[in-house]
Amino acid sequence: MDHPNPPPPSPFIPMFKAFRAELDEHQDRRERVIKASRDITAASKKIIFSLQRVRKLNAPIPKSITKSTAPHWQVIRERFSTISADLQSINGWRYARNITGGIQEFMESLSFQYYLEKQQLITFDNAKGMLKELGGEGGPVELTADDYVLGVFDMVGELMRFAITAMATSGGLPGGESRGATQPIPQKRVKVEQTEGDMDVDGKPDEEDGGVKLAQRSQPQRNVLSDLRELRTCLEMLDIPPGPPFPRDVDKKMEVMKTCVEKVENGLYGLVVRGRERPKGWMPDLEGRKEEIESF
Repeated sequence: MDHPNPPPPSPFIPMFKAFRAELDEHQDRRERVIKASRDITAASKKIIFSLQRVRKLNAPIPKSITKSTAPHWQVIRERFSTISADLQSINGWRYARNITGGIQEFMESLSFQYYLEKQQLITFDNAKGMLKELGGEGGPVELTADDYVLGVFDMVGELMRFAITAMATSGGLPGGESRGATQPIPQKRVKVEQTEGDMDVDGKPDEEDGGVKLAQRSQPQRNVLSDLRELRTCLEMLDIPPGPPFPRDVDKKMEVMKTCVEKVENGLYGLVVRGRERPKGWMPDLEGRKEEIESF
């Protein structure tokens, strides 16, 4: 039976309905960010797989590879523009852990392609500007220093795969360009005081005046391994502030990064040093191993 005098509605009901609506909106926004992060991660990995077919450094990406990566870059642009409005103001920090995986993978593919094209590491400001452009009308998507550094850590693994593949296919490391053009020492004539008189020195052995000519200097040749070593040195010098989760992520990726560089060093050692110990035309004996494989 209905109560003859029903109780009045609680004044807290509208307040809790507002809480429910806010939580539902939060969950929907969070799910959109997580789904977009997964799509960005998948598209970035496909870009990296295509870029691993490149065989030259400091040169434009071949048109065939550019054509295969273009749809994936478009997917990344669309996903960032879709969730850019959800990552504005305080929400950028609220959903940072939900989008960080996609941003790190995006940074890995972006820095890897940038290195293949220019044999340089993309700067933080340059990467930050590119990510802001992907936000579209919803607003810029911010790139944090943490995601930039962690993306560079991951890029080292791709450089390792690129170097190992190049050594296996071409017998050498890609690269070889010096840091800038050859820098000859200015050919200046210098007066040198001696006891028997003055002698002109213009930098080259000269039978007429007995001078010594300074040889032209060029900076050391760069290849993937030298760049990896330089990058390893810089990453090891990082002063990581305390507090999770960034230091924990760096500790994990630091060990993987060192292992990747060591793999390239060991691969080059086996190619150059151990390869010279083998006679010309040597081929490995596969008969015994073939029987072992068949028996297994």
